[in-house]
Amino acid sequence: MVIGCPGSGKSTFSRALHQITGITLFHLDMMYWNSDRTTVEKAVFLKRLSDAIQQNEWIIDGNYGSTIELRLQACDTVIFLDYPLEICLDGIRERRGKARSDMPWTENEDEEDTEFIEFIKSYNSQSKPQIMDLLKLYPDKNVFIFNNRKEADEFLDNLQR
Repeated sequence: MVIGCPGSGKSTFSRALHQITGITLFHLDMMYWNSDRTTVEKAVFLKRLSDAIQQNEWIIDGNYGSTIELRLQACDTVIFLDYPLEICLDGIRERRGKARSDMPWTENEDEEDTEFIEFIKSYNSQSKPQIMDLLKLYPDKNVFIFNNRKEADEFLDNLQR
């Protein structure tokens, strides 16, 4: 499973990991959102997630805090992109106006979701401690925490060798 602050590049990393390994890739945003920016019913989302994690191998990118432990129980490896705030905010800015395979709509170039930006700004103080606590509960998992894109790129490069 690939987790990290929004804008850290989880989907980009996951696509590269999929290209290298051939393991089926799922994006939580595609499971959760409709193209009209409404969400699917919780039962539908959980069914989609359950179907994905029941496969022998999978890569799932995304956070969705309420399902992290479910994915932790099912996975063997966790990739946590633990990047500085500015990197994540830059990532959000850079993806505006671009079609993405991990999202069912394209964000407008001049659109800024202030609530989402506030979530990103509070990620390190709110979400990250909860994730770190959960990771401690699963010492049998392979956990890779990358603090910058160079570390993540080197990991991917090493997989190709």
